[in-house]
Amino acid sequence: MTTSVKQPKINIFQRVSLFILPGIFTISTTLVSCSVDTPKAENKTAGFTTKVVHLGYQSSGDLVRLKGVIEKRLQPLGVSVDWAQFAAGPQLMEAMNVGRVDIGSVGETPPIFAQAAGTELVYIASNKPSTGQGSGIIVQNNSPIKTLADLKGKKVVFQKGSASHYLLLKALEEGGLKYSDIQPISLPPTEARAAFIQGKIEAWVTWDPYLASAQKVANARVLRDASGIATQGGYYMASRKFATENPELVRVILEEINNVGKWAEQNTDEVVKITAPHLKLDQDILTTMIKRRTYGLRPITPDIMEGQQKIADLFAQEKVIPQPIDVKAAMLTSEQYAAITPKTISQR
Repeated sequence: MTTSVKQPKINIFQRVSLFILPGIFTISTTLVSCSVDTPKAENKTAGFTTKVVHLGYQSSGDLVRLKGVIEKRLQPLGVSVDWAQFAAGPQLMEAMNVGRVDIGSVGETPPIFAQAAGTELVYIASNKPSTGQGSGIIVQNNSPIKTLADLKGKKVVFQKGSASHYLLLKALEEGGLKYSDIQPISLPPTEARAAFIQGKIEAWVTWDPYLASAQKVANARVLRDASGIATQGGYYMASRKFATENPELVRVILEEINNVGKWAEQNTDEVVKITAPHLKLDQDILTTMIKRRTYGLRPITPDIMEGQQKIADLFAQEKVIPQPIDVKAAMLTSEQYAAITPKTISQR
């Protein structure tokens, strides 16, 4: 079932923004599913502390939800699934903070903001790194903005606390600019898409399917994609309480998600057919998006977290978060990771 989650008037990202400059405001989302056979249901006496698992997904869609594979796997265990949709990763993280989401997939940046705001979350798996082509800074096709340096003084729209936030900071650095050199505007991608298509936005930092849609519908020009910048890959996050109290349940869910990713890699045409009616996008837009996407999971490792720490350090350096954080504080122990990580997940 899909539910609509009402956000609190003051969320964790708004609380973080109290510490940063006024005006400060991607996804990686997981679009995978599978039709492969799964192992027999585990013993019903497994010690779960919940009868309902709350899964969050972003408005760009989640093929795992569409295929219903997790529901089929958990039903024999006496566990049902409740899905909740969010505009982007930051909103999903806020829902996890208030106990409305147990597990969800986000880009590399939302967990950093959430941890800085005190959310009790943990990294449970990493998405395989992307090429970066599915995220970018785009402008109108006839825009006088030709280089990153031309963004100086311009209004730039992006979702605060998303992967686009990190991409923007690094791209500005590449163009010899500081964050203070632009006019940052906070806007969720669902709202920014319409404004960009209407020509009301000078520059927009976003991700697929919004990026692919803007390229097709508005003939958007990519000023800089995320290649070589934001290719860390996203994560599956869980509330610490849920992950530590239900390790076997987490393992089963991650196993299904990973199986689905393997299927999606080999069946892109089927992925398009399944998602088209739900995302209400043209097939060519979906095809572009899916071909730019990577699938499958990786286990959480010290090397992956080292890369995540560098992103967190940049946000602290730029005073975008109120104080430095140690991402290792949002990790489980090696024994706990061994309990939740399926053996089918590749180290690559």
